[in-house]
Amino acid sequence: MGSSSLKWVVLDAASEAVREQGEAHWQGARGGQHADELARALGQAHGVDAIGHRVVHGGLRFREAVVVDDAVRAELDHLSELAPLHNPAALAGIDAALRQFPGVPQVAAFDTAFHRDMPEAAAVYPIPWDWTTRWQLRRFGFHGLSVAYAVEHARATSGKLPSRLVVCHLGAGCSVTAVRDGRSIHTSMGFTPLDGVMMAQRSGAVDPGLLVHLLSQCGVSAVELDRRLNEESGLLGVSGVSADMREVLRAAAAGEARARLALDIFVHRLVECIGGMVATLGGLDALVFTGGIGEHSVDVRDRVCSALAFLGTFEVLVITAREDLTILREVKRLLF
Repeated sequence: MGSSSLKWVVLDAASEAVREQGEAHWQGARGGQHADELARALGQAHGVDAIGHRVVHGGLRFREAVVVDDAVRAELDHLSELAPLHNPAALAGIDAALRQFPGVPQVAAFDTAFHRDMPEAAAVYPIPWDWTTRWQLRRFGFHGLSVAYAVEHARATSGKLPSRLVVCHLGAGCSVTAVRDGRSIHTSMGFTPLDGVMMAQRSGAVDPGLLVHLLSQCGVSAVELDRRLNEESGLLGVSGVSADMREVLRAAAAGEARARLALDIFVHRLVECIGGMVATLGGLDALVFTGGIGEHSVDVRDRVCSALAFLGTFEVLVITAREDLTILREVKRLLF
């Protein structure tokens, strides 16, 4: 489950072919609020021998995929506050699958796992050291399941793995990851999925002093701050039109000033972030676009690539996001 949708698919373990699939969409998904969608989805799945789940945040505890048992389920519950738009929904999916398919083994695969070996210089925040150690505060990174698939697909498409690869996962959530020789060395999302580039409804990076000002001087509560940064910012907040890039592009083309500004900010921040990732890699061999916006918005891709033309020649790959295949491979590794 993502921040804006439930996607389910039944895959043949041997051939990786899709047997059945479905999707439901919503706005502002928090917690296990979508029991009806889950029940309908699971009711359509047949012949299930094992179940894999995308879980966004694994914290420091879960550095790779794991078979779900009662102890794992309890630990995942403790991580929900770090990814309130995602982890509670994943837990709701795990619980619903347990009810629908009792006795069928379940595997949790984590978006954070791909970034587990990120260099300390990229992962550790320049904050008081006692905060870092007491509360385990660090950059975790997300969209790892998507990035992992993109890396393997880029290897297959190019004939070899591009040594210096930047992956832009652009959907409801957006992130940019620098991948050197198949390993994450830096990524735009941080301790939570709120950090980094501008997204559909999430702000991305904001001056922390501005947030302190809102809390201390403007009467904004921590609860309101969290909700509005996660659900009423990004493309939606700036454009006032929609969180859907297609709607923003149409409004911008029709001359709506705030929609044009939202598009300009989105591209500006994306180019800025990619540039930083290229610097950490020491150059760029291939740039990947994946996720709904990355795959389908030619306008966004063209604007980004045009701004990066000064880098010289690099390969541009458009890759369909297939987190499901990454999850399937983890299920097979653990269970079969």
